[in-house]
Amino acid sequence: MILYKSQRARWIGGLIIILIIYTIFYIYFVERDVLWIPRKIRHVIKFLCTVAVYFVGTHHLGKLNDKWMSHLWHFIHISLLTIITSVGLFDWIFGMVSEQIKDMTWTMQEFLISPVLYVGMGILNNRLNAPPDPSLMRDTK
Repeated sequence: MILYKSQRARWIGGLIIILIIYTIFYIYFVERDVLWIPRKIRHVIKFLCTVAVYFVGTHHLGKLNDKWMSHLWHFIHISLLTIITSVGLFDWIFGMVSEQIKDMTWTMQEFLISPVLYVGMGILNNRLNAPPDPSLMRDTK
């Protein structure tokens, strides 16, 4: 599948939306002193930002003809969100979790909310569906 202008515009639109979510999240939530916000509310904000990026990617990548890319997007997000949500629920119910677990879930959440996965999926789609370069073809005569 070749990326036509409408698909490229759709992909760029998704990238811009993810960048806006990521930037707002970092400017207003990570870079500021947010200790005045209760821990449970911080969990909800992080979860909602991650789910928003998931839905943006699902909408924009779901239009591609390669369904395996959509399945990969869902698998990565749902798997990591399940782990993050489990740790968050443990934190809510039983109390604080260790710093190592917090760092691990923070890394997972940052990977999911950042545009890195979305850009990687777009590059992968573009490379795998590019027409073959005739100069690289061997002459079998």
